[in-house]
Amino acid sequence: MKPEQVEVKGLCVDVVRTSRTKTASIKVDDGLVSVVVPKALDIERIKQLVADKYLWIIQKVALHEESKPASDREFVSGEAYAYLGRNYRLKVVAGAYSPVKLIQGRLVATLPDGAKRSNLVRDAVIRWYKLNALRKIKEKVRRYSKVMGLEPKSIGIKTFKSRWGSCSPKGELDFNWVIVMAPNRVVDYVVIHELCHLKQLDHSPKFWKEVERVMPDYAEHKEWLKVNSGKLVV
Repeated sequence: MKPEQVEVKGLCVDVVRTSRTKTASIKVDDGLVSVVVPKALDIERIKQLVADKYLWIIQKVALHEESKPASDREFVSGEAYAYLGRNYRLKVVAGAYSPVKLIQGRLVATLPDGAKRSNLVRDAVIRWYKLNALRKIKEKVRRYSKVMGLEPKSIGIKTFKSRWGSCSPKGELDFNWVIVMAPNRVVDYVVIHELCHLKQLDHSPKFWKEVERVMPDYAEHKEWLKVNSGKLVV
């Protein structure tokens, strides 16, 4: 289940309630916005706090987006593409269209020649990533669900701008397909993170204790994402 949220002028903000603070504070971390408030603070007061800081929040989010590196890929033979932390060289072959295949350690894209061929290659590579992301993430969710005694309603992939995954109130899990470019254990961490939201709504100490119970070294993989997330670009 995802955390409590408020929406102000189209901006969605996670609400984290805690008895450990008497004042409210707004955080923008990796493009995600949250407001930490005393446990009993009225929802209308929270909305007003966000509205008062709206311009500051937008500026912070914009700075995060600007800091993301734009992809400089040309989608030609020889470029390296990461999958579960390992790099695979792309080989572009002329011929009738065929879905990208992983053959002898290479990503092979068979496509007709044309003025916009790079666009065709890009689309084919992304389709390959999405297909394999869904397959691999489903495997991981099912494996860890059994370990944790949980049963999500559904598992899917999406294109998120600044999230690696989400968990709906109905128990529907969605993951950013780009995460499969990261090392295998980092993907495990993201899967475990979202599964833990089925038990704990927010990112409270109780939530992180649950993550740690399943993955004692989670902090290492969380830090890897913080440092390297900008490199996960197709």
